[in-house]
Amino acid sequence: MLNRMNIVPRWIIFFLDIFFCTISLISAHAISNNFELSHLDYNLLNKILFTFLIINCIVFTMLKTYSGIVRYTSGQDSVRILFSVLISNVAFYIISKSSLLADVALSRIEQVIIINVLFSFVLLISYRLMVKYMFSYINNLKLNQKRVIIYGANETAITTKRILDQQGTGLNMNIVAFIDEDERKRGKKVDNIRIYQLADIEKIIISERINELIIAQADVDINIKNTIVDICLVHNVRVLNIPPITNWIGGHLNPSQLQNIKIEDVLEREPIQVNNVLIDQQIHGKNILVTGAAGSIGSELVRQLIQYQPAVIILNDIAETALHELQLELEDAGHENSSFITFIGDVRNAERMTLLFETYTPNYVYHAAAYKHVPMMENNPCEAINTNVLGTKNIADLSMRYGVDKFVMISTDKAVNPTNVMGASKRIAEMYVQSLIDFHSNDNIIINNGMSIMTDKIKGKKRTKYITTRFGNVLGSNGSVIPRFKAQIQKGGPITVTHPEITRYFMTIPEACRLVLEAGSMGSGGEIYLFDMGKSVKIVDLAKKMIRLSGFVVDQDIKITFTGLRPGEKLYEELLNDAENTMPTHHEKIMIAKVRKQSYMQINKHVNELISLSSMYNDHIVVRKMKEIVPEYKSNNSIFEEFDVEIPVAL
Repeated sequence: MLNRMNIVPRWIIFFLDIFFCTISLISAHAISNNFELSHLDYNLLNKILFTFLIINCIVFTMLKTYSGIVRYTSGQDSVRILFSVLISNVAFYIISKSSLLADVALSRIEQVIIINVLFSFVLLISYRLMVKYMFSYINNLKLNQKRVIIYGANETAITTKRILDQQGTGLNMNIVAFIDEDERKRGKKVDNIRIYQLADIEKIIISERINELIIAQADVDINIKNTIVDICLVHNVRVLNIPPITNWIGGHLNPSQLQNIKIEDVLEREPIQVNNVLIDQQIHGKNILVTGAAGSIGSELVRQLIQYQPAVIILNDIAETALHELQLELEDAGHENSSFITFIGDVRNAERMTLLFETYTPNYVYHAAAYKHVPMMENNPCEAINTNVLGTKNIADLSMRYGVDKFVMISTDKAVNPTNVMGASKRIAEMYVQSLIDFHSNDNIIINNGMSIMTDKIKGKKRTKYITTRFGNVLGSNGSVIPRFKAQIQKGGPITVTHPEITRYFMTIPEACRLVLEAGSMGSGGEIYLFDMGKSVKIVDLAKKMIRLSGFVVDQDIKITFTGLRPGEKLYEELLNDAENTMPTHHEKIMIAKVRKQSYMQINKHVNELISLSSMYNDHIVVRKMKEIVPEYKSNNSIFEEFDVEIPVAL
């Protein structure tokens, strides 16, 4: 019956409060008279009790001491009960001393009041705690209860434990241990639960038959977090995350906020420190253009750039819905509409982009607009050229024409020794951007549709610094492997991996964007900056880990199938080709690639020819031209492998 009773009715609590206050007053009176009951005047005692009960009924009703849920009794409830007891006893004392009510005057009144306050408080709290622990005991008798460890013994962890102990959450968890790295807490107990060290975690998991572990500490070192996750996965223990207290719904933890730890949480690395002062000096009060602003990289660049308070950020993208969503996000974050402008336009459209530059005259350009999906571009080479090459050329040329201080291009590791159309198109875009450092005042820049940026429009303007940043896959970006795997797991599998040996580098989106801003701030023009991507990750191992983090068993609950390499895909990504090496910078995570110098006149000639060919939409002719421009471009698992013959180097 008690097991089915969710909440004790208020009227029962009110009755019990009055009952125990009555017992307390009688006991206090008896103690003050040394238990000599023969001297009691029962008519007087009845008047006293009646008066005291009336006072308590009024006070308890006003302060609603009965409204709390008994099995959730907390320190706040104790304070409210003590306050109620004090008020009722002070009122009783005043009435007892009143000459108007002398017939209820009580001998040794001060002594009785002191004893009654103590007894009332102890009785009211004690019976509540007894009910609380009775419910907890009954709850713990349930079958199939999950046995849980909480990592952390801080305020968040303790609050989490108490919430999970409450009946009605539906989580059916029994907290059996805390884990904390603080030596001072070792061996101590919180709510009768012992605190252990991290070194004891495996022993506890085995001895206590642990089902789940909750990470309730926000600032866990990434190496410790990986250690915890690896140990838990070995023993089939589910790992859950608790959001920071600031993200709790209405200041309270909702059980639905207990989420499986994400693969991003164990792939992330130590936070990257950037030179915020230098970035702020360059960005603050300036006009900033971000192309591809609605994409995963572009939108994060916007979020970080806007913190430096530029005069305005121009958010350029062709994707209307995604751009509108970014606009709403910035408005919800409290950024004024005057600090950013949404500008729908295609980077391939030189006239539209010219209008953008004429209207807003940006000081800095972050060019993130690009087609990046390898299989899609392998099937649509001309579109890859139109966006990745022509689009980049348009923005780069206009940056020079309108005196942009710095142009920062977002490239990819797939541009190194490319094996696919996408990577080769990005490499050609890199080559063109690099060549602009070799641009001389007697040269004319030819952009889309034969438009020429005449030298007289460039003379007298500060030379634009062209900078390229190159990095690998980013976690959670649009179309990346991790969202794909998540969707497949939610459907019950199978997870599709192209090859058992395929590996990739990974970096979080915020991390990549911080490095883009840092590289952009330090660049003097012509550099290709490489980012330290850490260790490459085997995709099949990534898939297995994601399955196990989701609480499933590999090849039992969720299967992994191999589909074969897709057109243009290679097993291993590279950050440098054989002819390149790197130089360090002041930032340990950023290196400069030493690459072959590009002649603007030659590159511009070939790029214009390539753009002209792409307008004819003959994929084979376009790919042949790409291989001529980038001789290291060798197709892999693609219909374009037939063009991989010795072609004279065009440059």
